[in-house]
Amino acid sequence: MKRIVVVGMQWGDEGKGKITDYLAQKSDVVVRFQGGANAGHTVVFSDTKYSLHLLPSGILNPDIVNIMANGMVIDPIIFKKELDAIKNLYTLYVSSRATIVLPIHKDIDLFLENSKGDKKIGTTAKGIGPAYTDKVARIALKVADFVDLEHLEENLANYLYLKRFELKAYGLSYSASKLYEELLPYAVYLKRFVTDTSILLNNLITENKTIIFEGAQGSLLCIENGTYPFVTSSSPIASSVPLNTGIAPWLVDGAVGIMKAYTTRVGEGPFPTEIFSNLAHEIREKAREYGVTTGRPRRIGYLDTVLIRHTKRVSGISYLAITLLDILSGIDELKICVSYTLDDQIIDYVPSNIRDFEKATPNYIVLEGWNEDISNIKSYKELPKNAKEYLKKIEELTNIPIMLFSVGADRTQTIVLKDIFN
Repeated sequence: MKRIVVVGMQWGDEGKGKITDYLAQKSDVVVRFQGGANAGHTVVFSDTKYSLHLLPSGILNPDIVNIMANGMVIDPIIFKKELDAIKNLYTLYVSSRATIVLPIHKDIDLFLENSKGDKKIGTTAKGIGPAYTDKVARIALKVADFVDLEHLEENLANYLYLKRFELKAYGLSYSASKLYEELLPYAVYLKRFVTDTSILLNNLITENKTIIFEGAQGSLLCIENGTYPFVTSSSPIASSVPLNTGIAPWLVDGAVGIMKAYTTRVGEGPFPTEIFSNLAHEIREKAREYGVTTGRPRRIGYLDTVLIRHTKRVSGISYLAITLLDILSGIDELKICVSYTLDDQIIDYVPSNIRDFEKATPNYIVLEGWNEDISNIKSYKELPKNAKEYLKKIEELTNIPIMLFSVGADRTQTIVLKDIFN
């Protein structure tokens, strides 16, 4: 497998950053294919934590080519801030066809979220939805427009003209000249990274480079196949990679599904296996389950294999990577959801009607836990018997082989069961 997609199997925060960083050590290229600064990757190496929001996870390795593809929405202010914080050398290219997130988008995002009252979806107010809305409406500034320094002020003025009725409805007002003055330094900074990444990527494929594609968020936040309307504004599943990067569909070799050994969710929306006892607090504090971007506490739940099978169906998953297995040490009984009950019927799918999903109740099997600290183990055989049984049950219920599992945040705390590159 030379071209592999890293897919979040749940609602995001599965540890994609760590696994992508780990896989990147055997890769030549890492491509971020969608989303923006509304999600964060945390990568820990040698006791140093790096929080990435826009940049590809391979950015910490100077030997890796990093690409921000056309499916992304890029905030140029956050882009510069993140790069300024990285001390090592890097190779980075930004698609000229990606979409720019403007300060306007963040103001609109916050306005719309606050206007929903108790119907909020839990947006991060990073302007992602409004930027994608403008993209679909064909009025957004693409990166190519933004780094066209000679015409930037004109491009901003044209954009504001097209948005004038919407902005008036929101009670918002902007000056093209002031926006130009604020954003020009960022346009100058970004310009040096910009190229047609579709051409670059296809050339790298011709050269038989090993490529990792990574997205933001998890599959259940997919705009097409997620728990709508509590979703993001793009698609983080494997099938969106060709469209969002400018390569042919048959050039993707497979996908690695990243999933926590339990389930978490940030923001609003149904969560059938959510835990409301003190156990949720214990897991949250032990795993530091707080949003990288917002700092919000994540909701905690038992592992839900209905969600995993949903992602397998809509995205296609070749192998699993299990994260945070060590967090479950010390829990006497571990529940795994195997199906839902909806209106007295047993179902094995995620309902498309959000009201039905809210009514669905989980059906569990119960496995014995383990008390041993597994954070320092170096092989599968060192796992306690019940931890092995837990992993075996995941494989059985999902019918997906486990490629690796992790027992800590550091890159070295990763146990590989199958080398997918050979």
